[in-house]
Amino acid sequence: MARHEDDPRLHAAGVTVQFGGLTALDDVSLDVGRGEVVGVIGPNGAGKTTLFNVLCGFVRPQAGTVTWRGQSLDGVRPHQLAGLGIARTLQGVGLFAGLTAAENVMAAAPRAGRPGVLSGLLGLPRADRDERRVRAGALEVLERLDVRDAADRLPGTLPYGVQKRVGLARALAARPDLLLLDEPAGGLSGGDITDLAGLIKGLRREMGVLLVEHHMDLVMEVCDRIVVLDFGKRIASGTPEEIQADPAVLDAYLGTAAADA
Repeated sequence: MARHEDDPRLHAAGVTVQFGGLTALDDVSLDVGRGEVVGVIGPNGAGKTTLFNVLCGFVRPQAGTVTWRGQSLDGVRPHQLAGLGIARTLQGVGLFAGLTAAENVMAAAPRAGRPGVLSGLLGLPRADRDERRVRAGALEVLERLDVRDAADRLPGTLPYGVQKRVGLARALAARPDLLLLDEPAGGLSGGDITDLAGLIKGLRREMGVLLVEHHMDLVMEVCDRIVVLDFGKRIASGTPEEIQADPAVLDAYLGTAAADA
């Protein structure tokens, strides 16, 4: 897929992470541009989660660089990513238990769209208008993910699949240029995974997507390119068709998955 030099792009080069005597990532590189979905797969312990944590700022690599739009992400904390145009979901759900689904999504709205603290405390009309606008935006995202009817319910009262959609809605409410998804299909039913695939494919019109996932059918359906890790090393990179035909991948991952199916 053609990309322009001014496209927002995540680029990781030569990333190496060691925990004590264990090398979790060894000289791993990848990039994600606007308009494409890039998947990261590999067996358990391959380094997928460690790579995701490096990209999100949870783990600092001993070697290598991570840049976004040509600027280093070294030292950027996870809570600062949204301000840079990057949103993420994590394994599980991670919603605020005491907030409704709509309030969870509203919490991720761009800062410029939120009511000011002083205006809110003083009860100024501007604060009311801003809150209505932010709530309307949150409801629009929930509607897009077909969970609008959950807007005023607390997360603990919702089925797990609906909670996952609310978590994704919260990420999308930040209006990112890059979306990082860590095993979004985990715990979902077959129908929910089908819906998720359709959503991810639709998102490429608006942003780049990095997908760390072990559901192979989902990865092969939605990804433009796939990076395969094994024992912390990148052993393959290519289109879904190329990955499915790569002997090293078949040995390390796909063959095992097929045998267990």
